[in-house]
Amino acid sequence: MQQNNGLDKSQIISFAVLCLVLFGFMFYFQNKQSKEEQIKAEQQKTEQVKNAVKPSQANNINPNVTPNAIQTANLSNKELKVEFNSLGGQVSKVDLAEYKAYDHKTDKADLPLYLITKNNSNYGFQFKDKTGKVINTKDLVFSPTVNGNAVTMTANYNGAVIQFIYTLLPKYTLDFKVRTQGLAKITSDNKADFIWDYNVRNLEKGRAQEQSHSEFSYAFNNYKNYDYDGRTTMEEDKETLNWIGVKQQFFASVIESKTGFTQSKGNQETIEEGEYLKKLNYEGFVQMTGSELNQDFTWYFMPLDLPLLKSYDKNFDEILPLGWSFIGAMNRYFFIPMYNIIADWGITAGWVIFLMTIIVKLILSPIMYKQHKLSAMMRVIRPEIDEVNAKLKDADPMKKQQATMEVYRKAGVNQMAGCLPALVQIPIFYALFRFFPNFIDLRGQGFWFAKDLTAYDDLIKLPFKVPFLGDHLSIFAIACTIVILIYTIMTSGNMQQPQQEGMPNMKVLMYIFPVTFLFFLNTSASGLSWYYFVSNAINILIILVIKYVILDEKKIHAQIQANKEKPKTEGKFQKRMREMMEKAQEQQKYQEQQKNKKK
Repeated sequence: MQQNNGLDKSQIISFAVLCLVLFGFMFYFQNKQSKEEQIKAEQQKTEQVKNAVKPSQANNINPNVTPNAIQTANLSNKELKVEFNSLGGQVSKVDLAEYKAYDHKTDKADLPLYLITKNNSNYGFQFKDKTGKVINTKDLVFSPTVNGNAVTMTANYNGAVIQFIYTLLPKYTLDFKVRTQGLAKITSDNKADFIWDYNVRNLEKGRAQEQSHSEFSYAFNNYKNYDYDGRTTMEEDKETLNWIGVKQQFFASVIESKTGFTQSKGNQETIEEGEYLKKLNYEGFVQMTGSELNQDFTWYFMPLDLPLLKSYDKNFDEILPLGWSFIGAMNRYFFIPMYNIIADWGITAGWVIFLMTIIVKLILSPIMYKQHKLSAMMRVIRPEIDEVNAKLKDADPMKKQQATMEVYRKAGVNQMAGCLPALVQIPIFYALFRFFPNFIDLRGQGFWFAKDLTAYDDLIKLPFKVPFLGDHLSIFAIACTIVILIYTIMTSGNMQQPQQEGMPNMKVLMYIFPVTFLFFLNTSASGLSWYYFVSNAINILIILVIKYVILDEKKIHAQIQANKEKPKTEGKFQKRMREMMEKAQEQQKYQEQQKNKKK
């Protein structure tokens, strides 16, 4: 909708909303520390992680622990390679055999993908004996016994036997049973405290992007409800969690309890530099029966692949952050199926995105046509708008607004129609913003100079860091910015200069917008930049075709003149706007009268 100064409100709305989004993300991704402080933080964090669990620490609790007492056992199938450590009887290494991690030294995804290694995961059950002394299974030394696809870890504590029985199953699943015998003789607790410390490893190229997607995920209410927490603290003291997990950009480590975790709480801390992204700590209680801990659990170390997640029937598909409500539905039931159908033709991922863009444009073409037709009509009646502004140059703004709306009404121009394309494209933009960095089928898929369409391309590397941009320039982001700038120049022709003092020059702001877009896209998924490059290039072609082939401005002018001759019925919206303006004018006159009386 245009104001009396001829501004296209659809463009203003798009500009305002997108700028809020862009500045929000730019602020989020901003480096908060100097290089020297970051290096120091990296050294501190790395040292903390290295010292997370060592035999020397366990010696303080169990003097029988010696380096020679520590053993490992291994299980593997085509999906997982799992190592178990006798200290704590826990999983000490998890390798997803079918995936690779990104190597920042070689700029390639050629490293083994370890979700757990180097003590970045540490878990155990904690309870008190009858003297009040705290017992934690993390500190006990277990003896491993391998039998086929199962490992039994056995520990003895003051006559009590504690067993952890792990069985490796298909579909990235590790069954985990806890069995105790004689524990009731040394403790009277009716519940055990499950404590899990986890440091998220950097597996992808885009650190900031992966870090923002690393968080707690959990289900409750018999798997029906799902929630996540990317904040500093987590508090779920009233719900019984069916499972708790730590998700990353494309992978997740999840533990499920058959009886549930109660009084759950946790916290997380961002790690600015180094091998790790976040440090998460979780604590929740599991029930004991007769002071014996006999519970069944299941570990899942899985890729966030939508069909796989759905196959578990445990609400795992909610872990994939495709967006809320209809945004997520748009990704699940439109963009992902469309990508899969086109990809089945055997073409590369970049060209799949190209065809997806064309399909979306064809679907939106009726709306786009109406927008450009409205734009052409606005150009035709521009002289009349200018004439009104000239005649009422010194009149109050409300009167000028009424006169401008009258011109639109007589010409049959629906100003609100210009807002529709912007409103439609905002949810599409957000859906794609969620789609490209989280769709695992795109992970590792290269296109031209982009080695991974889920991360930024960095063909142009800078010798220093630029605020908001980082240490690289993305070719796709630059190309997209240039095309958006050209499109902005072509569509800003209808925008008039501000008629009132103090109003900003919207044309200048519209030209600045593509530059701000560069800061956002430079660290985003290159697939998103490629999509919007194609999308805006098609927009430019559409404008040219509509302007020179489809629409005839002389015919539009004749149509407008004919519209003026027809009797016009006042619509509900127009009536409300007129009544609002009349009330505003009356209020303004009343205020002026009151001022004159006081004088």
